[in-house]
Amino acid sequence: MLNLIGTYECTLDSKGRMLLPSGLKKQMESLLEEGFVLKRSVFQPCLELHPISEWNLMMSKINKLNRFVKKNNDFIRQFTAGLKNVEIDNNGRLQVNKDLIQFAKLDKNIVVAASINVIEIWDKDLYEKAVSVNDDDFASLAEDVMGNIFEDEGIS
Repeated sequence: MLNLIGTYECTLDSKGRMLLPSGLKKQMESLLEEGFVLKRSVFQPCLELHPISEWNLMMSKINKLNRFVKKNNDFIRQFTAGLKNVEIDNNGRLQVNKDLIQFAKLDKNIVVAASINVIEIWDKDLYEKAVSVNDDDFASLAEDVMGNIFEDEGIS
């Protein structure tokens, strides 16, 4: 399983290209030739960059959904809307299409944040708002999400 680490401030040029931060590039060196899938996030106004190997794991789960159930079909359509296969060019840049730039409200200043097995691409101001929760709110969220995982399962 892929466990990416790091948050990086970057710029998006006028042609919609961004330089993949060297810290992430080093972590994903073995994945660069496979390519990536770039998509809209489901819950946040940002983009998600999935290495193909991680994307294929996700799709194996989604492919189990019964397409004759309307909710499933609607979900698949929304989830896959705007997907782009992308590659890192010889200069280490990634091309972001205009429709995805508009969705995530990306401006020149962006943040590229590792999120375990996915890379999130945010407008810098929107990212700052998303991560600026007060300590009590985050403590409560951490307890709700992680509070029932026991030490023998690897969490202490």
